[in-house]
Amino acid sequence: MNKTDRSYSKEKLNRLAWLLDNSIRIPGTDIRFGLDGLVGLIPGLGDAIGAVISTHILNQAAQMGAPKSLLIRMGFNIGLDALLGIIPVIGDLTDFVFKANHRNVQLLNAYLEKPGKITMHSRLFIGGMGFLLLGTVLLIGFFGILLMRWLWLSVQGG
Repeated sequence: MNKTDRSYSKEKLNRLAWLLDNSIRIPGTDIRFGLDGLVGLIPGLGDAIGAVISTHILNQAAQMGAPKSLLIRMGFNIGLDALLGIIPVIGDLTDFVFKANHRNVQLLNAYLEKPGKITMHSRLFIGGMGFLLLGTVLLIGFFGILLMRWLWLSVQGG
């Protein structure tokens, strides 16, 4: 992708993120939300539709040459937004705070400005999430063993 195409794509993605996350202002406040928040109000399908639309930004980032570590980080933002959106009421409120599309476009813009720095931060983020996941699995396993031991001793009368 040449510099002109990249600049045009960057501009389109900025507008899309604005439309999805910040285009509507609540009168008398600085609180903003977008079409993603409105679509998210549709029970059952809204957050899935929002996630599918959000993947357009992810696909464009891949076409613009973003590294896998950044794409994974952007995918995490989309997944977290969709997962939080499943929770009734709380999920709708998170659309005012956690704006995955805006975050992803900011990440992509930062990568295009300083590729090395953002790639390193994305790798650290993925490493941290992997460490957290591993720790969670080990903690669940540890408590599972403790529970089995307690049950075993309870059955034996000890």
